Amino acid sequence: MNDISAKVKAAGVVGGGGAGFPTHAKLEGKAEIFIVNGAECEPLLRVDQQLMAQHAEELVRGLRYGMEATGAKEGIIALKAKYKPAIAALEPILPSNVRLHYLKDVYPAGDEVITIWMATGRRVPPAKRPGDVGVAVNNVMTLINVARAVDDGAPVILRPVTVTGAVKTPITVSVPVGTPMAELVALAGGPSIPNAAYVGGGPMMGHLLHDLAEPVTKTTSAIIALPEDHIVVRRHRQSMQSVLRIAKTTCEQCLLCTELCPRHLIGHELPPHLIVRSLNYNHVGNPSTLLSALTCSECAVCEAYACPVDISPMRVNMALKAQMREQGLKYEGELRPADPMAEYRLVPITRLLHKLAIYQYSVPAPMLPEVHQPAQVVIKLQQHIGAPSVAVVKVGDKVVQGQLIGEIPEGSLGARIHASIDGTVVEVTSAAVTLRR
Repeated sequence: MNDISAKVKAAGVVGGGGAGFPTHAKLEGKAEIFIVNGAECEPLLRVDQQLMAQHAEELVRGLRYGMEATGAKEGIIALKAKYKPAIAALEPILPSNVRLHYLKDVYPAGDEVITIWMATGRRVPPAKRPGDVGVAVNNVMTLINVARAVDDGAPVILRPVTVTGAVKTPITVSVPVGTPMAELVALAGGPSIPNAAYVGGGPMMGHLLHDLAEPVTKTTSAIIALPEDHIVVRRHRQSMQSVLRIAKTTCEQCLLCTELCPRHLIGHELPPHLIVRSLNYNHVGNPSTLLSALTCSECAVCEAYACPVDISPMRVNMALKAQMREQGLKYEGELRPADPMAEYRLVPITRLLHKLAIYQYSVPAPMLPEVHQPAQVVIKLQQHIGAPSVAVVKVGDKVVQGQLIGEIPEGSLGARIHASIDGTVVEVTSAAVTLRR
């Protein structure tokens, strides 16, 4: 393990823009190009664009450390052309081997595979990783955390989160990891409507929050308040049984889901309409076609934008993926020619906002200057891909902010966990450590 990767591992840095892949493992690989994913894929999110503007120097340092660790000769900061304050902060401090790449305001710019294609022209084959085409990718907050880990040994204990939608004052706020989500909603003035429902993450790929007592983790990007009967909320609440029943009875085979599928557009086999058709005929179809469901990125374009009759090919894919993974099946298809119209079939964000009925919520959510200080935090021991961390503290222990409280099991992929506040350990379970001031 190189020195940069070792420091990042010690600090518990994980990917802040997705599922939380341990960053030290990425930095142990090799790459020709290192990309900063600054697109902020989902509508309504406001974290990365503000971090780029306010912490540009740290971001560039983190990128340079990433390039040094992986041997990359070229660095690219891929961000949307509309992020004017970020561009103004970054342009004057770019090293000679780093450039900005301006992305259109389309969805899903920010998806790792799509961003690589848009910024470099390279296409990641289905079921492969960016490293297979000589590229490494991290998001903005991840690389800022890399810089802090390498420069100061600072562990990841804070998480900036956008709180928006039907709240009185949309904000972005940094909080200690483990802070109850209810406290963030309160900081935004509370809901502006009665009986609000809440989505964690973005409106396309996020998840319904059933309890605002749930804690913020290293991968929490947003909390969005919406009316109970909002289309986004109804979509999340639809059962898989209902999804499959609708798919079997109403599909018109119009092909829009396939024609707008970002993975299909850049040359992956994945054809949602054929997968739905095979479902209608008891999974009769080309085995390769069915297995291609494993390559679905779950971007939700097919269900939230493309389908005219409210089918969710994505949820069909998710059901198939669960079955196939239980059986140990893998997809091994080849990369096909990209659709010559691919660039023009990505979804404009403005149209997506109207389609999702969230245009009125697309407003600034300014970053608060102060870090919120909760009285108690519940710090989950698994906030990342891989094995859960193992608690190294016990009830009654006094801990200080930044102290190690969860260690990676030996020989496992994982991420260290640190105390996000000074306090006393009041509960330890296999899932979390609770600290109280």
